[in-house]
Amino acid sequence: MKKLLIFLGITLCLFAISCDQGFDELNTNPTAATTVDPAFLLNNAVINSSHVATTLQYDMSIVQQTVTPNSGVLTGANFNQDNRDYTQQNWNRYFPNVIRNTKTAINLATDKPARSNLVQMARIWQAHGFMVLTDSYGDIPYSEAGVGFIDGVTSPKYDAQEAIYKDIIKELTAASAALDASKPKEGADILYQGDVAKWKKLGYSLLLRAGMRLSKVDPALAQATVKAAFAGGVMDSNADNAVVRHNANYQNSIGSILNGTEANNYYLAGPFVNYLKSNNDPRLGAIAVRYVAAASGPQQNAANAKTDPSLQLGMPFGFDNSGIVGQATKDGLASFYAYSQIDRTRLGKQQAPMFLVTHGMNQLLLAEAAQRGWITGSAADYFKAGIRAHMEQMALYDAASAIPKAAIDTYIAANPLDPSKALEQINTQYWVASFLNGPESFANWRRSGFPKLTPNPFPGKDIKGNFINRLTYPNSEISVNSANVQAAISRMGADNLDTKVWWDK
Repeated sequence: MKKLLIFLGITLCLFAISCDQGFDELNTNPTAATTVDPAFLLNNAVINSSHVATTLQYDMSIVQQTVTPNSGVLTGANFNQDNRDYTQQNWNRYFPNVIRNTKTAINLATDKPARSNLVQMARIWQAHGFMVLTDSYGDIPYSEAGVGFIDGVTSPKYDAQEAIYKDIIKELTAASAALDASKPKEGADILYQGDVAKWKKLGYSLLLRAGMRLSKVDPALAQATVKAAFAGGVMDSNADNAVVRHNANYQNSIGSILNGTEANNYYLAGPFVNYLKSNNDPRLGAIAVRYVAAASGPQQNAANAKTDPSLQLGMPFGFDNSGIVGQATKDGLASFYAYSQIDRTRLGKQQAPMFLVTHGMNQLLLAEAAQRGWITGSAADYFKAGIRAHMEQMALYDAASAIPKAAIDTYIAANPLDPSKALEQINTQYWVASFLNGPESFANWRRSGFPKLTPNPFPGKDIKGNFINRLTYPNSEISVNSANVQAAISRMGADNLDTKVWWDK
């Protein structure tokens, strides 16, 4: 019996050792990824940089390109009211999906010399993401942002926008210069397929944008930054555009809204349509559709669809869902459903590309820089090139939006740059060229003051001034990162739509 017990003991011991030795293998998923290629993280950041509903509800409505007469869930800049379900969307899109992914990509690739170009690409795209965020909100988490999984920082401090912009300029300068075509190509890159020359142009184009953003608050730094960007080399053509391409799996969020439940609720705003129409701008025919005779949403159909520029009529500001009915009657329409809209079969389709940084916008910024005497070259020539590039860009949305060369030539000849009002002309054209890129339209309009817009006359509003100046922080930040939010508010000003960001002077 004693021998039997000894035998059983040894057997159980050996069994336990055997089980323990195989335990790790038994509880490890053999098909699970143990690491991820940082190129895929960068790609995820690029895809998620495509703008969401905020661009319609706030950015484009503030600068009077689009408007909705509807209240409730669609309340926003149409009534100058604070709807945090929408103001938080840029934040909730960019921090977890753009900043976190670029930070992680940089962290994973930094110690790998062969991935040096990927590090620089991620730094450049991260700078773009931070510009969108700080331009929208002002002071934001920057130095401690996106490192919750890397460093365990779950309540990041908020940095002052001045410090953020100065570091963005350093990042773009260093990353653009460090890109090296002799190093391995990052072929998995979905933006430029690893083309280092194009990434350099993007880096310097963003540096140009960052420099011009500071034209009023710090002219000396603005000039030095713009000169550096110009010397580095910005985009040469529309082939260099930074564009998010959508497909059936990754749909354009704005296109999904315009082709979904809100198809009948968003309209081109009167000031935008009137500007294009009064100047015989051929882009109106490329952008707009009007469902003439439409008395209801279902009647916004192909039979009523007209793209003729002479028939377009933008919806005026100052009306809610009931008030717009009477105004539509005064305008001779069957209903407000007959006002012009973004054509949801062309620029507003679900697979439409999203242009974030473009040759056309760059040329207009160079026109302003030349007008200010900051760079060499003719402001008039840059101005013409910017208009031409954006008009040619219309064909990249959809073949049906292509503008004939003759029409482009005619418009440019009829609209030369007038030195006495050059800044207004240049930045009004930038307003058009940044259409559908809401954060950039909103930022450059605040920075330049052009075009000169009449305040939205809707009587019920949350703002004390004439226009919304920034978006408000998410309620989730206020509740879970309260101390850091309050520190930002004490430095920047109240968390409302009136407070201006640092560079908005």
